Amino acid sequence: MRTILLLLAGMLLGVSTAQAKVVGEEISYKANGVTMKGYLAYDRDIKGKRPGVLVVHEWWGQNEYARKRALLLAGMGYTALAVDMYGDGKTADHPDEAGKFAAEISKNMPMAKGRFDAAMKLLAKQKTVAPGQLAAIGYCFGGGVVLNMARQGVNLKGVASFHGSLATDTPAENGKIKAKIIVFTGADDPMAPKAQVDAFSKEMTDAGADFRVVSYAGAKHSFTNPAADELGKKFNLPLAYNAEADSDSWKQLGDFLVELFGKRD
Repeated sequence: MRTILLLLAGMLLGVSTAQAKVVGEEISYKANGVTMKGYLAYDRDIKGKRPGVLVVHEWWGQNEYARKRALLLAGMGYTALAVDMYGDGKTADHPDEAGKFAAEISKNMPMAKGRFDAAMKLLAKQKTVAPGQLAAIGYCFGGGVVLNMARQGVNLKGVASFHGSLATDTPAENGKIKAKIIVFTGADDPMAPKAQVDAFSKEMTDAGADFRVVSYAGAKHSFTNPAADELGKKFNLPLAYNAEADSDSWKQLGDFLVELFGKRD
């Protein structure tokens, strides 16, 4: 299994397995009695502790895409945990199933927070993670999750949402948000229209949050996922990969993490 994971890391990061320093491993944990199946990634050659970053998946579940992002973060000098929000590592192959899984979590904030908190605790106790140095990023469904955790006042240094849901039934209270927030959204994303972006910005301003929104002209939903074009055609969904927005948002995420934690050696 370790050999397979090293090979995967090498392929994703564009290096040979002989050179690969980043490793990934499946890791199980519990949340209110439910078994969750995460994926932990780190650079084995880095000495000492480093910041930790939670990665919350799209509505498809904790799949190879979420793991790829965790591996990339590990290559940047962080310990990353691809979170399981659905339980037992469930993933979906069809939008109907994905929507059902996502709605179950989105409509039950205590469950969502309990599962997120369990992942936070797991990451925080890793021997490679510095105390109190945690952030979270999320994609689509996961973007909405990390924003809602920030609204709940979860103790994170920062959160980043990529083409995530911005609407909420429980707006942030003034002074409750502790995390710095950055949102990457597509200007042509029908799932996050301008009115929703404007409402989110007003909510954050009213709550006194430290936030910024980056909007990409021409970008549609799921713009960071190379599989978006194929999935959009297959299921007749407004999804499209945008290489420029993907590259720029990842670079800005790197800058954001440096802002939160300082430069990595």
